[in-house]
Amino acid sequence: MTLTPSERAQTGRSRPEWIGRSPDSKPPTSVRVRVFERHGGRCHLTGQRIGPGDRWELDHVKPLGLGGENRESNLAPALYQPHREKAADEKTAISKADRIRLKSTGGWPAAKRKLQGRPFPKRQITNDRSNP
Repeated sequence: MTLTPSERAQTGRSRPEWIGRSPDSKPPTSVRVRVFERHGGRCHLTGQRIGPGDRWELDHVKPLGLGGENRESNLAPALYQPHREKAADEKTAISKADRIRLKSTGGWPAAKRKLQGRPFPKRQITNDRSNP
């Protein structure tokens, strides 16, 4: 898709922003290169320069599970290990948000058995008013 000169002037971009068709869409190599260059070849989590032999991934700055979008402006390069740590932390937050949403909408599973109270002894009821 090519932008007209008037569209290019409005967006400030010579190419349209990549937007994934689904949350699972993998960005093409050209988008990886643009994101890498936009961030100056640095990991957005640690600030370290990513070298030629370093393993890195594209990270969603705002996670998809917390309302982020699968688009070029939400992607940033991240070194492999710091990205794994961030993903683990995000998984916990996403799981909690899902549980809260399910509980508030009534979708959380009900208890399998009724809560059992303490077995209080049965009280003898007498008709004698002199003995309370």
